[in-house]
Amino acid sequence: MTSHPLTPLLSPRSIAFVGASARPNTPGHDMMRMVRRGGFVGAVHAVNPNYREIEGYPCVPGLSELPEAPDLVVLSVRNERLEQTTQEAIARGAKAAVLFASAFLDNDGTPPLAVRLATMARAASMPVCGANCMGFYNDLDKVWICGFPSPREPRAGSIAFIAHSGSVFGALAHNDPRLRFAMAISPGQELTTTVADYIDYAVDRPEVKVVGLFIETARDPKGFRRALDKAAWRGVPVVALKVGRTEEAAAAALTHTGAMAGSDLAYEALFERYGVIRVETLDELAATLLLLSTGRRAAKGALVSIHDSGGEREMIIDLADRAKLRFAAISEATKAKIATQLDPGLEVANPLDAWGTGADFIPKFTASFQALVDDDSAALGLFCADIRDQYYLSDGFGDAAMTVAQKTAKPVAVATNYTQLRHDKLALKLTEAGVPVLDGTLNALVAARGALAYRDFCARPADPPPAVNAAADGAMPRGGKALDEAESLALLKAWSIPVAAHAIAQDEEAALVGARDLGYPLVLKTAMPGILHKSDVGGVRLGLQDESAVRTAYRDMAARLGPRVLLARMVPKGVELALGMVDDPQFGPLVTVGAGGVLIELLSDRKAALAPFGPLTARRLIEGLVLRRLLAGYRSSAAVDLDQLAAVVASFSVMAAELAGRIAEIDINPLVCGAAIVAVDALIVPKG
Repeated sequence: MTSHPLTPLLSPRSIAFVGASARPNTPGHDMMRMVRRGGFVGAVHAVNPNYREIEGYPCVPGLSELPEAPDLVVLSVRNERLEQTTQEAIARGAKAAVLFASAFLDNDGTPPLAVRLATMARAASMPVCGANCMGFYNDLDKVWICGFPSPREPRAGSIAFIAHSGSVFGALAHNDPRLRFAMAISPGQELTTTVADYIDYAVDRPEVKVVGLFIETARDPKGFRRALDKAAWRGVPVVALKVGRTEEAAAAALTHTGAMAGSDLAYEALFERYGVIRVETLDELAATLLLLSTGRRAAKGALVSIHDSGGEREMIIDLADRAKLRFAAISEATKAKIATQLDPGLEVANPLDAWGTGADFIPKFTASFQALVDDDSAALGLFCADIRDQYYLSDGFGDAAMTVAQKTAKPVAVATNYTQLRHDKLALKLTEAGVPVLDGTLNALVAARGALAYRDFCARPADPPPAVNAAADGAMPRGGKALDEAESLALLKAWSIPVAAHAIAQDEEAALVGARDLGYPLVLKTAMPGILHKSDVGGVRLGLQDESAVRTAYRDMAARLGPRVLLARMVPKGVELALGMVDDPQFGPLVTVGAGGVLIELLSDRKAALAPFGPLTARRLIEGLVLRRLLAGYRSSAAVDLDQLAAVVASFSVMAAELAGRIAEIDINPLVCGAAIVAVDALIVPKG
């Protein structure tokens, strides 16, 4: 790691602690004690004019008195001293810095202190952890930089954890010894060094088997994408708890797509692109990190589980359905093996309740669980029991789980059904033996679902986008106003998106001519500039069957809204989808697929992907919709050609990517999917 830009920050050879103190129960004292507890073997100097030695380390009056330039300076000083001390550190040749203080000043100047610090550090090519951070633990290299005492032990593991919240950093790093970290980092304000940089560093370390994130936003979106891409390429799963889903980021959007997308849908698409496992709670995050930290990856197939309770077996079936998690269909041969172990009256099934009389329970549970895990349809196994310390049944269950884990390469874990069990010693013993203990039924199921999702991500075939129709670029109208429906449909057609036959008319006679050319039945819509959502103002008339109906509808609409109209041949009924695009300010063109027509605002049924993508990605989006059942042919309706639909969506993604520099939003609603797939209405909003 000597060549990585973050090496002097996270794995320094020498450290200077500015603001070190001998006074107990102060950050300046605690940071000196913590670096010793972590086992750091490099050179350490305290910097404080009032002492000559602190905690056995030599102390100098100022940075200029250091015998050599340090790799890392740790600044535990007030905000008022932060700028000057950072300048002194740079002047002394320090290669990296940690800033604990908040970098906020009352009555600050312009630019504010945080910006001045960032500018100064960037000019010196200095990576900075902070400001307003908790520091970090690099257990691989025995570097603990933290201003608060902690009971944690210096035992290196395989989890890299990065948390925007200092409280979350402390919750996971300081409490559960099962969570063995390669490194745990509190990046703070990310003045120069971002979450993306820390991910990049972590996945370069071969000891790291999984990366965990608690993030509010990606301050370096391009770097974040590169880091996630690198993690995927290296085969290191990333588990993310992304907060801030309810931002009103799209309040001013002009299309349904833009209004519904917001920033969180972009993160959903980003995570889908790079195989990031998303969780909702800290318990789910911890459980998923524990399961993946073993380095074992889920095999083909689905979940198997064994239980000592019929009631808890029923509960896990219910909760697995909620978590959208399947149980493996075990073979008849496996069932026969299990049947020889069960007491009379017990059903051979997966999930399996194996508790009968309790006689010889260890060999019976061991053999039954082994048969489940060894089945060809088993991807990973959960041994579900409410274990506790100093209880012979729990010890026996633990021995059974460890025996099975030793005889398989598949992930094996113990899952409890209650998170407040008193099992600290046994849980740590099992986890250190490679059988992580996952507390809480749903937490364990979410972890298993994440392991299976990452397996499926790794197995995805290449999915190149379809060939770009470069000639269509000329069809993009110039100017900053939203395109009317006719212009929007013309642009879609140029990019091979099928559109309904239509005509524009400026007066009644032209409308009648257009109607005769198109044929009946027809739809008549206002095409007046500035009316973006026509149905909201009574600007749509459906099912016009003859010339008289067209004449009547035209006269009414022209009188109320203006003379310019669009006529289109009525498209046969089908499933109505909405296909949209927004150019996300962080991650670029984002394509959404979801319920269309009148359901677009009633159903939260949509999926998103970063453009461009190929038909396999498009098919995954479609398969993930609740409306997928309608597309498959519900009751007497005909099934939609999903391959054709996927091809249309993929072509649209290429258009979105190619024109993202000039288009802010696209809304195709509805995209009618029946015997043919046709865009009936569209709205395209150029940037600006």
